[in-house]
Amino acid sequence: MMNMIQFLEQNPSLVTLLKEKKASLVGISELEQKAIIESFDEDLCMKSRIWQS
Repeated sequence: MMNMIQFLEQNPSLVTLLKEKKASLVGISELEQKAIIESFDEDLCMKSRIWQS
């Protein structure tokens, strides 16, 4: 799972495809995939708050 997240961090365009449901993660359940996508949304939100300070 950690390798998958690292790969997505290096390839943010794939995260976009996952959000648009144009791609899926083989071997990852729908619930796990949703959690991964949400974690990227939260990460971006936290980064934007840091830069606004």
